[in-house]
Amino acid sequence: PAGYSMRWYDALLTFGMQAPEAARDGAWWSDAWTNAAWVKAAKNSVIIGFWSTILATVLGTLAALGLSRSEMPWRRTVMAILISPMIVPIIIIATGMFFFYSNPCGLVGLDCGRLTSTYTGLVMAHAMLGIPFVIITVTATLTGFDQSLIRAAQSLGANPRTTFFKVIMPLILPGVISGA
Repeated sequence: PAGYSMRWYDALLTFGMQAPEAARDGAWWSDAWTNAAWVKAAKNSVIIGFWSTILATVLGTLAALGLSRSEMPWRRTVMAILISPMIVPIIIIATGMFFFYSNPCGLVGLDCGRLTSTYTGLVMAHAMLGIPFVIITVTATLTGFDQSLIRAAQSLGANPRTTFFKVIMPLILPGVISGA
């Protein structure tokens, strides 16, 4: 190249700003934080990633707890359905989720030919992709779990909520964090 330049990085940084040519002071950085397209995209990614992780972790942990019980009917079938997003190609899942969330739920849709969406629809779609990973890791943690600890807590008078938060959750926490 005839000369090296940072102009494309500058163009990316300033895209969408109201005054990209202003002096680079506090007002300029405030404008970049408020209006720059890449900052908005990064904020959206962080928000959607955070909430979909929380939702997937909660739902996946609950599903793994239910699937770990031997008395659950059709356990293998339910497990196969819940982990199917890991197996099915992502483009098929994305297309199916788009049509599912757009028509009956109204969370994502087409408005005059352009895509509109809500955080709720995107969070739910991303959480559905993350739930199988949580189920796998928490189920693996629960295979070595001693069920007699639950019976011991109950025999000492602990209610189910106390048993979960004082006995079960501390023991499966590494699997839950790993799944998240």
